[in-house]
Amino acid sequence: MSAIRPAAVVVLAAGEGTRMKSATPKVLHEICGRSLVGHVLAAAGELEPENLVVVVGHAREQVTAHLAEAAPGVRTAVQAEQNGTGHAVRMALEELGGVVEGTVVVVCGDTPLLTGETLARLAAAHGGDGNAVTVLTAEVPDATGYGRIVRDDATGAVTGIVEHKDATDAQRAIREINSGVFAFDGRLLADALGKVRTDNSQGEEYLTDVLGILREAGHRVGACVAADHREIAGINNRVQLAEARRILNDRLLTAAMLAGVTVVDPATTFVDVTVSFEQDAVVHPGTQLLGDTHLAEGAEVGPNSRLKDTRVGAGARVDNTVADGADIGPRASVGPYAYLRPGARLGVKSKVGTFVEIKNTSVGEGTKVPHLSYVGDATIGEYTNIGAASVFVNYDGEHKHHTTVGSHCKTGADNMFVAPVTVGDGAYTAAGSVITRDVPSGSLAVARGQQRNIEGWVARKRPGSAAAKAAEAASRESDGEG
Repeated sequence: MSAIRPAAVVVLAAGEGTRMKSATPKVLHEICGRSLVGHVLAAAGELEPENLVVVVGHAREQVTAHLAEAAPGVRTAVQAEQNGTGHAVRMALEELGGVVEGTVVVVCGDTPLLTGETLARLAAAHGGDGNAVTVLTAEVPDATGYGRIVRDDATGAVTGIVEHKDATDAQRAIREINSGVFAFDGRLLADALGKVRTDNSQGEEYLTDVLGILREAGHRVGACVAADHREIAGINNRVQLAEARRILNDRLLTAAMLAGVTVVDPATTFVDVTVSFEQDAVVHPGTQLLGDTHLAEGAEVGPNSRLKDTRVGAGARVDNTVADGADIGPRASVGPYAYLRPGARLGVKSKVGTFVEIKNTSVGEGTKVPHLSYVGDATIGEYTNIGAASVFVNYDGEHKHHTTVGSHCKTGADNMFVAPVTVGDGAYTAAGSVITRDVPSGSLAVARGQQRNIEGWVARKRPGSAAAKAAEAASRESDGEG
């Protein structure tokens, strides 16, 4: 994105995050389909840095394992003891060989709203102004807890950053804050880190002290103000996590709507960053679109649907449905109250109706499974109708077995298909049948006991009951006794 490619981006992710009150490391908490550190890495990756290093510390085994899966190729540096942000950056530089030639960008691992565009602006301002260090700042309504940007009254130049706990009352009145995001000259950074002292309230090495050190040495210190102060918000507790989720979700939905998607009620619609849309898709209220979900042109989803890793074809309709790992073909109809499990593949103009569960099954073009059925581990051909209350009995207690139903079949209500079994093309099965043997094409399968009526049973076994009286009245009426 930026013409200036940093030599390195360092992501600080070693803190414990005790205010999250969680067994999960803070940077691994998720919003909108990515971990907090995952969002930061995505933004940093847009700069295409020569090196991308994450500093890990607390629960580093968990964090490192997550990075190996989510961001292969990212390097890690270990901060065994959390001795401050300056110390963390020193550990990163040691991982990179001690001194880095070129621009080094430092970001925090708990700022999921930070964008690649803002980082590119920071890097461009740093290089364009010839700064030794450039800090990303923002004007915020409430600066409590943040380091304050102190400027020269005459020139407006940055003279230092004072942490909230070390600030005077006058300094605490300043609303311009340090984001914790910096661009440094790599060689000057390495030199200045060796001069950082620990004579502060926490006894830590503050990275912010590097600004004063470089300024005193006669180097230029600059600032780049973020356009939206919310981008730099760090996450320290569950309340802030929820606030960030809402902001990011709104950002994603706004982008979708501007691209031609109708979101009927953004306040009740939630999407992951990995979800994609085509124009004229419609999302109704109460819908969650997660993972690698894609809505094709004219697809309509919701209300009250949850789709994960699911593809919805052009013109398909999905209503009050839960789907995970499904592929819904063009102009298909799903729901209401359907459940599509992994491997459900629905053909063009197919139908999966009310209270139907589909798992690891291919449903052919125009085929209907209208209601109250379970279909698992099956292949169903084209333009077949599966009767209500049908069950594909696929599990024998140890192994799953496959059922095949051909094209243009009509299966009766309340059928059990005991796998492995095949129903040939054009075959019919009678209502109430338990199909345990293959049905040849064009056949009618009847697999049920013969009906036997025992006359007078109610009068003999339930004398005086309401049923007996009703039967007696019906008998008199049929005999013409009135």
